[in-house]
Amino acid sequence: MNQLYFQNYLDRQKAAYDAIPIDRVEHLINLIKKCWEDDRQFFAFGNGGSASNVSHFITDLGKSASDKMGKRFRCLSLNENVSWITALGNDYAYEDIYLRQLQNYARPGDLVLTLSVSGNSPNIIKAVQWANDNALTTIALVGGKGGQLAELAHESIVIQDEHYGRVEDAQMTICHMLCYGFIES
Repeated sequence: MNQLYFQNYLDRQKAAYDAIPIDRVEHLINLIKKCWEDDRQFFAFGNGGSASNVSHFITDLGKSASDKMGKRFRCLSLNENVSWITALGNDYAYEDIYLRQLQNYARPGDLVLTLSVSGNSPNIIKAVQWANDNALTTIALVGGKGGQLAELAHESIVIQDEHYGRVEDAQMTICHMLCYGFIES
């Protein structure tokens, strides 16, 4: 590795950030605010690095944004409960780990956010399809190929890159903008 590699990496990361559609981010924060105003539940989930980003995002929203807003966000990361996830994966199928949690918790009018670089993870697609079929609003942040999620979710933002690290960084930046839109407003 040399400095040229790192400069190229940063240049491509900046391009991914520059391609984030600010008007779409504003639309998403309005959906989250409406969910909060209506005292609806907000669910989020992802796999791998996206799961870590979801955990971080829900922590920021549930703690810091809730503190600022004076009313708590009813938000839950579905990738946190290891015993439930492994039971569902073992007894049903791994592709049911989010769907079956939504079946327990979700109600019409609730909001779902998912992060996926590929946009094609079967467990996420199955959960988003169920959410759509059961009158939840669905949001997907996906990588440059978009995958099935870009078309399946009611709302989507496609990060114009296919590199997992750059897409996950851009997704987390969007999540931070969503949280800090409440914290710093």
